[in-house]
Amino acid sequence: MKRKTRILSCTLTAVSALGFAGCSCADGCMGMGDDATKITVWVSEADKAFATQVANDFKAAHPDKKYNIVIDIQGENDVATRVLKDVENAADVYSCLNDQLSKLINGDALAQIAGERLTRIKEVNSADAIDSVTMKVGGVEGVYGMPYTDNTFFLYYDKSALTETDVQSIDGILSKCTGGKKFAYPMKDGWYTSAFYFGKDLGFEVTYDDNLGETEITCDFDNATGTAVTQAMWDLVKDARVKADADDSKITAGFHDGSIIAAASGIWNRKTIETYLGDKFAATKLPTYTLNKGATGEEQVQLVSFAGYKLMGVNNYSKNKTDAMDFAEFYTNRENQIKHFEVRGFVPTDEQARADEKVQADVCAKAITAQLAHSKTQKGVPSTLWVPMEGLGSAMITGAQSGSFNLAAQLKACVDAIETTTAQAE
Repeated sequence: MKRKTRILSCTLTAVSALGFAGCSCADGCMGMGDDATKITVWVSEADKAFATQVANDFKAAHPDKKYNIVIDIQGENDVATRVLKDVENAADVYSCLNDQLSKLINGDALAQIAGERLTRIKEVNSADAIDSVTMKVGGVEGVYGMPYTDNTFFLYYDKSALTETDVQSIDGILSKCTGGKKFAYPMKDGWYTSAFYFGKDLGFEVTYDDNLGETEITCDFDNATGTAVTQAMWDLVKDARVKADADDSKITAGFHDGSIIAAASGIWNRKTIETYLGDKFAATKLPTYTLNKGATGEEQVQLVSFAGYKLMGVNNYSKNKTDAMDFAEFYTNRENQIKHFEVRGFVPTDEQARADEKVQADVCAKAITAQLAHSKTQKGVPSTLWVPMEGLGSAMITGAQSGSFNLAAQLKACVDAIETTTAQAE
């Protein structure tokens, strides 16, 4: 049975107040009148300006109808958590990552795309993008969102310090990390560290019930190969030339002050890094890492990233669902995907937009395309993956400082936590 999670009215008031503090209305909310159709839209803070412009353009394209479009800020990583706190009062339209679809569908929070609208979306978007928003519920396959960009990570680097040959491997990068220069890799973030395991064809399997509730999770990160992979990660964390506690702010700051010459990150940091590096700015696919270093069976293993997609979803409980669908389709259309690329660097999923000469010539678009050839679709990901993987990485970073890290015990604890499932409440 599907269910909606409700929260106390006092908490709702607090959440509403927070939402109001972070929202904006395209062309203003005052004086709209009761006859205006209200559409609330949740996007990331970085996309607020873009979404506001899209809202204004949408209203201009529909002069026969009065709209009150409210743009609110909500991080895409945890949008499902906020939506499922109170589905009926959540946004009409929201941007999210495709690995949250199972949770949102299980919470009855996403409307299925159908009819002529579905035909249009399928015709213009890549097959992989459509697959990323296609889910089987109760044995019936359906499309539950409108994709607008790939979501993966790749390598940024300073081409005055590193050659195209250097950046093919982590060893090559580290050979140029002298005088305090570092290679940054977010080792306490499972979205990034999974790439080491995926490179050796390790992974996980999730079994779902008919409503996409998780019933069983298995993970093989702790087998003999996984242990060797973890050892390779631990060796990097211990290396003084590696900035293992990296996050977005530390990566951009490092490129700014010159302490970082290469880093794994995503397109959302492109503008900042490019501003800091200027003519030295470069990007490419992720490098390889060394497995079984100095031992029998030493090899170079390509880092295999998650390949997710960002999409606009429509709340199944929207009071103006058709209008919300119209807005989501407008937000993700070809013209707006090109505009989104121009302002944020997001590579379009619309195939004609992706073929635009500006996209084809872009260094980061080329890096993303190259990395997608070494990627794992971010679909069917255990909801339990992220916290244990963060814990494993954090234990390594702490261990590098203290000189103590029990690899076998920490890896087992991580996998045990990933494989733990909580039965879905009826």
